[in-house]
Amino acid sequence: MPAKAAMAGGGQAFVERPLLGIGLKTLSVAIFVCMSTLIKASGELPTGQIAFFRSFFALLPLVLIFAMRGELRAILHTDRHFGHAWRALVGVASMWLSFYGLTHLPLPEAITLNYAQPLAVVALGALIGETVRIYRWSAVILGFAGVVIVSWPNLSFFSGSGASRSEAFGALAILVAAFLSAIAMLFVRLLVKTEKSATVAFYFSLNAAILSLLTFPFGWEALTLKQLLCLVGAGICGGVAQLLMSESYRQAQMSTIAPFEYTSMLLAIASGYMFFGEIPTTYTIVGGIIVVSAGLFVIWRERRLGLPRGAARKIVLPH
Repeated sequence: MPAKAAMAGGGQAFVERPLLGIGLKTLSVAIFVCMSTLIKASGELPTGQIAFFRSFFALLPLVLIFAMRGELRAILHTDRHFGHAWRALVGVASMWLSFYGLTHLPLPEAITLNYAQPLAVVALGALIGETVRIYRWSAVILGFAGVVIVSWPNLSFFSGSGASRSEAFGALAILVAAFLSAIAMLFVRLLVKTEKSATVAFYFSLNAAILSLLTFPFGWEALTLKQLLCLVGAGICGGVAQLLMSESYRQAQMSTIAPFEYTSMLLAIASGYMFFGEIPTTYTIVGGIIVVSAGLFVIWRERRLGLPRGAARKIVLPH
């Protein structure tokens, strides 16, 4: 497929490299699944403690790469500290809930429930004046139906039957995390109008590390060597994957590479089975297929309509 010139945000021309973009996106997804696997392998630790290691050590690859490029001072510059603070508060709350759910649910189920986030972004986008047509509303409703199917065995606990208490609250935590993550994306959309994507990523990781460190007096646990290595590895994986994901959107259109986000479901199933002996339930498979189909339809529909993607390319999704 021949590369073609296009315009990125700010009027800069770039050359599309779809295969490279797809490769980088797929690699970033694989590393994010690796991050989730390491967090789950660390055990049921305090959520704030997990979030601190995830955020603090994610800064290392960010700082290293941009320092080598001589761009560190540029990404540190910002005049929107309050905007970054609000984005961090919502994003950290989402991260904490997501990590809580991850340590209490099978890996494939936890990752599949996170697919509610892009659907919630569409729904919330309508509240701030974005055009959402009937086709996308239909996909959102269908996608949320899939989410209900995936979570049904766990949420049935609240009606007096079904899953254990920890799994029920784990599923509920991830669903709330997906909604908060969608709100965080609205803050990101506002920030990237004037900020570099690397600046948004850096200040989120920094603020998240600081906020998570404040939970230390509320009962962090002494770590074994295995837990320490898992958490440090998870943080580094998160930072590397974030950089790869940002670079993938620089190489190709969002609509070209976004569908490869859903390879995480297959990777999560493989990882869950190999490392934790987890076998996905029928609910997870059926609901996951519905959610993935709804997400792919939204991407296909946006591409058909030719909706602007300048801001979307700059978005750095939280994981």
